[in-house]
Amino acid sequence: MSLTTIVSYDGTPNDEDALTLASVLGQAGAKLILAYVRHDAADSRDQAQAQEMLARGVAQLADAPVETRVVVNGSTSEGLKELAKAEDAELIVFGSDYRTPTGRIAPQQSTQKLLQGGLTAIAIAPAGYQERKIRTIGLLAGLDDAAAIDTAHAFANHFAATVIDKNYGVDLLIVGSRPEAQTGQTMLSAHAENALIGTTAPVLVVGRGVAVDFRSELYVG
Repeated sequence: MSLTTIVSYDGTPNDEDALTLASVLGQAGAKLILAYVRHDAADSRDQAQAQEMLARGVAQLADAPVETRVVVNGSTSEGLKELAKAEDAELIVFGSDYRTPTGRIAPQQSTQKLLQGGLTAIAIAPAGYQERKIRTIGLLAGLDDAAAIDTAHAFANHFAATVIDKNYGVDLLIVGSRPEAQTGQTMLSAHAENALIGTTAPVLVVGRGVAVDFRSELYVG
């Protein structure tokens, strides 16, 4: 079964980081759908500008087949949520907040909303993220969090990487959700939120009870 992944993209530098992370993750064999949430359906010029922006993003992903989507919604997080439901998506990829220092992680407002009860896994690229091989995968999860553990080992198998019990000095950090989260929900603990602030690696937050496996297609939305 295909893994459908949405990547929030608006052409800003930090969303360029999301493209870079999508490219790295997509090396397992990915079909990319690049999409943008715009907030006003009335102005046809906005639609044209959105398509032009997406075309520029597609040009940066020339080594992979790419499709595009434009979603209209007054809220970026709600638009992405609707798109995820329509596409049966399992993962959404974001860049960090625009004020984030280079090399650090800071969730955007729309990312924060989906990290507290969203029904898809969430990946976040550090500001100024540069493509690098995934050789070590950190794991921040409880001993009973099989979904996060399975996700870490699935990614390790794809990238010939090693899973280590650290949240720093790694190439990718897998984070589990709180035990009280419903099946599929992402819900960070206070400890995990603090860990995000200190890490310099891309982060993948896994919903409770639902592992993520890059076995096949990647959609960028």
